[in-house]
Amino acid sequence: MAHNDLVITPVSGKADMQAFIDLPWRLYANDPNWVPPLKAEVKELLTPGKNPFFGHAEAQYFLARRGGKVVGRVSAHIDHLALEQPVGQGMGPGTGNFGMFEAEDAQTGAALIAAAETWLRAKGMTRVLGPISLSIWEEPGLLIEGHDHPPTVMMGHNSPAYQAMIEGAGYVPAKQLKTYELDITRDFPPLIQRIIQSGEKNGRIRVRQVDRKNFDREAAIILGILNDAWGQNWGFVPITDDEVAHSGKKLKPIVFEDLIMVAELDGEPVAFMMTLPDLNEALGPLNGSLFPFGWIKLLRWLKKPRVRTMRVPLMGVVQRLQSSRMASQLAFMMIEYIRRNAITRYGATRGEIGWVLDDNQGMNAIAEAIGSEVNKIYQIYEKPL
Repeated sequence: MAHNDLVITPVSGKADMQAFIDLPWRLYANDPNWVPPLKAEVKELLTPGKNPFFGHAEAQYFLARRGGKVVGRVSAHIDHLALEQPVGQGMGPGTGNFGMFEAEDAQTGAALIAAAETWLRAKGMTRVLGPISLSIWEEPGLLIEGHDHPPTVMMGHNSPAYQAMIEGAGYVPAKQLKTYELDITRDFPPLIQRIIQSGEKNGRIRVRQVDRKNFDREAAIILGILNDAWGQNWGFVPITDDEVAHSGKKLKPIVFEDLIMVAELDGEPVAFMMTLPDLNEALGPLNGSLFPFGWIKLLRWLKKPRVRTMRVPLMGVVQRLQSSRMASQLAFMMIEYIRRNAITRYGATRGEIGWVLDDNQGMNAIAEAIGSEVNKIYQIYEKPL
């Protein structure tokens, strides 16, 4: 597919794959808020056999070249588990995705999106939802607000120019994901403190930190709560056992017992909150590689992270409690205990909660009640094919 001297080709072979991975380093060379990922991790994400996402998904990557120079990239992919979800929940039969989107200019962006759509159409898809890179559990959405500060660990960053490119290709907003930031050095409002204290006096409630020695058991408990808590959410796709094992292995170095809480009611785990030190603060200076000395710096950092920011990527309360006062009480207790640990043990001063669906009233209300403010908005778009 060619537009003037613009050529779009499917990625084939090692050199193409490397060019696909390397492109953002050139496009974001002058963007102080872009955090270079580890290239080895990007390669693993994109490689069937290495990323368990491909146990239930297929993908095709495309490169755009002008005069032999790589000027853009995109992925087209289909998550077969997403196809099995109810249509009312955002995914469902016939829904494919595009992601990993980068383009030097609008002409390139339009041609890449068209190439992704053509591939999806040929696979029988009737609708596109994107950008999602690659799974809903990784980096969903296009950053449309909050380009003025770096993303935290496992959150995306992209050029502000992409919004016009995607909307120009006929896409309309499907869902917004928000992240909230908050000054964690400030105590929570008196009302919230009273709710926490009343929870502490309630003999039915126990909030505990996870036990790293029993990592697999704890991961299974958290996954059970997560699948129940998020099961009705927009965009939900179940996580497979292989994906849990893979994520566990990847996250284990930044999993700290005192930053992940499980809440029990009458001895049964009913809620959890996972917090991660912002690994991006350590990754930024490495420029995508652990060699020659990056791995030493990273290991030293991982031993005892001192960070400015903590991110809460996941939090869940079982569905049967979700609209109850108990749900927010447990959430406030977990947030408060993690907040204290984050300040005293890691030197953190800032928290980030997200992403949160724009229609998740419970979570948005909790974020607002503790004085958080929206700092980034990601947009997921849709288009019929």
